[in-house]
Amino acid sequence: MITSLPKGKRKIAIVGSAFPLRGGGIATFNERMAKAFIENGDDVKIYTFSLQYPSILFPGKTQYSEEEPPEGLDIEVLVNSINPLNWIKVGRRLKKLAPDIVIFRYWIPFVAPSLGTIAKIIRKNKKTKVIAITDNVIPHENKPGDKLLSRYFIKNVDAFITLSKSVLNDLSLFDTSKPRKYTPHPLYDNFGEIISKADAKKQLKLDNNSNYILFFGFIRDYKGLDTLLEAFADKRLRKFPVKLLIAGEFYTKPDKFLDIIKKHKLEKLVELHTEFIPNTDVHKYFCASDVVVQPYKTATQSGITQVAYHFNKPMVTTDVGGLAELIPDNKVGFVVKNNIEQVAEAIYKFYELNKEEEFSKNAALEKKKYSWEIFVQTILELNKEI
Repeated sequence: MITSLPKGKRKIAIVGSAFPLRGGGIATFNERMAKAFIENGDDVKIYTFSLQYPSILFPGKTQYSEEEPPEGLDIEVLVNSINPLNWIKVGRRLKKLAPDIVIFRYWIPFVAPSLGTIAKIIRKNKKTKVIAITDNVIPHENKPGDKLLSRYFIKNVDAFITLSKSVLNDLSLFDTSKPRKYTPHPLYDNFGEIISKADAKKQLKLDNNSNYILFFGFIRDYKGLDTLLEAFADKRLRKFPVKLLIAGEFYTKPDKFLDIIKKHKLEKLVELHTEFIPNTDVHKYFCASDVVVQPYKTATQSGITQVAYHFNKPMVTTDVGGLAELIPDNKVGFVVKNNIEQVAEAIYKFYELNKEEEFSKNAALEKKKYSWEIFVQTILELNKEI
């Protein structure tokens, strides 16, 4: 049980993605988390990457945002992920500044050398507590050496927050003694207000007479868009005036997805908005849609769930990793096995049984569990255990 801790001017540093890097899940999360600590009365600064990925390793068009910087946040561009001299410099600086807590965001082994080295140096001041929010310790797309890199990072922090129970279990493969807590991913409530479905469709230039299933986010192989496209080809769905809206930039080659669309003659039933979706447009896509589908093949958790909750949207998700932890089956959506037939059946049932209104009302109630206040208090409780 989380008890309310006294508010006070703690000095908190967040090391991880943030503006001017593009939004997407991690940068948006870190910025929203900083605001939550500020609302709690703490003094917060974010240290973001000057170089997050070398261009050869980045699958998108650009890593940098064209939007306005977030208001009210102190963000410094500082960390170079591939320069060891920079890691030492940043570590020494934060060691000297001696914030009460440094929060690292760990999502991929590539950043383990930089973040692990910075954390190792900071801890030498014997004052600062180093906490890692671990999205994944075993990545979705495994590569040789990943576990070794994760082990290095984990060794150099004091405690862990996980956003899914599956990652909490994965941590035990690397460490069993350090404090850790699971707390669900809080709501993404910073993507604007709910607007009418008709208005959202108009702004996106969508057919007002069609219903829309939404697949949202960067398109990577593990997210299962191929499964969804094959499921959407199910002939039973043709009885409904429904289209598939795909919104997000390709982070993998698009050919196989386009081939499925062509194979099943879905060109007129699939809307491809495969450019990067800026934060200011996110609400339009969710508000235009009836249901959000996450047909992932592997996952730990997904921020898309918490965007969908913010907009009271029903969901269809596969039962992989921690995805199903936050989506009560047949209450706010359907949880199914990771195969074409079950994804197709869930979408068919959603429309055939007219589940949108029921699931939307339930989502509006269910989302109350996922507040940023609870998330902040969990971190502060964990800090007391170090």
